[in-house]
Amino acid sequence: MAEIRKRLIFHGRVQGVGFRYTAKHLAGSLGLTGWVRNEYDGTVRMEVQGRKDMIYKLMEGLNRGMYISIDWIDDEEIPLIEEKHFSVK
Repeated sequence: MAEIRKRLIFHGRVQGVGFRYTAKHLAGSLGLTGWVRNEYDGTVRMEVQGRKDMIYKLMEGLNRGMYISIDWIDDEEIPLIEEKHFSVK
């Protein structure tokens, strides 16, 4: 299955609840690369790259977070880049 890269912006209760480190752990366990960071407007921005089914598993895992509450996600497919891991910015 081909790899894709997504730019995702998460809205809701996504800052101060362990979102970024949960994303890093899940992405690493799913073999995904990219990064995640908090934004000044209270959202969390993520770029994630890998197989589409693994990206959806990441999003499902984030939705099950105990304190995380995602209201909606802005989703855009973007060009692939070379990288080796998933990081928190």
